[in-house]
Formats: sequence, C-alpha cells, structure tokens
Amino acid sequence: MKKALKTQYIFEWCMLSDEAKAFHYAVYAAVSQIPYGKVTNYGHIAYLIGRPQNSRRVGLALKNYLAVNAFLRHENAAFDNLPWWRVISSTGLIAKRDGGEHEQKRRLVAENVVVNGMTVSWADYGWFPDEIDDE
Repeated sequence: MKKALKTQYIFEWCMLSDEAKAFHYAVYAAVSQIPYGKVTNYGHIAYLIGRPQNSRRVGLALKNYLAVNAFLRHENAAFDNLPWWRVISSTGLIAKRDGGEHEQKRRLVAENVVVNGMTVSWADYGWFPDEIDDE
C-alpha cells in the first residue's frame, strides 16, 4: 500500500502546478535553515514562507520529501540531507506516523535535544525567527 501511495504522489508531482512546486521548494528551503539542536513547528515554517494558513500542507510536503526531492534533483534544485526531524507539532510533540516518530526522536537526541517521552521543550530548543535568509 505504501508503495502505491508513493507512486501516486510521484504521478501527482508530475502534474503539479508551478505554484505547488514552488511551495514545496519554499518549505524545504526554510527547513534547511533550522539550526542543529533546534526545533520549530509546521505552522512557523508556513509563516516563514508567507503561507501561515498552510501548516498542514507543510506537513504533507515533509511527509513526501523523499519522493519530491527526486524530482527537484532532476531540476537541479534538490535538498539533500534535509533536517525534516527538526519540525514537530505546535504542542512540542513528535507526531506518531508509522513508526517514523522513533527515527525522529533518535535524530533529535543525536543533536543533544532532550526529548521527554515524545515532547520537546520550546523554551530550551525552539527556533522561531521572524524571517529567514533568501537563498
């Protein structure tokens, strides 16, 4: 089933509008600027790219990062080694998703981020700039 969904997403990527591709690119560009040992949330990434109403769409873009990045590579715009694990829910919780939450926690702990249960402290590790560098 997962392979069928990935195949469907790849097919849809080929049919995406230039605006939709630009949205994915903007999400990945913003996420790539999150510093080592820091976290932010989907809503803040949406805010940083000028689309504050699209936090769920940010989550979808990150969920499908590997498939989308393959297409960006063909367009010479790939984001290899994107630190997707540095984006968590607005409550500080690492969201459950097919076991991927354990990999996200492992990567955060490897960056010396303290994860209590599945929650990260915004006060200690939050990254919330008003703007990001245009790359």
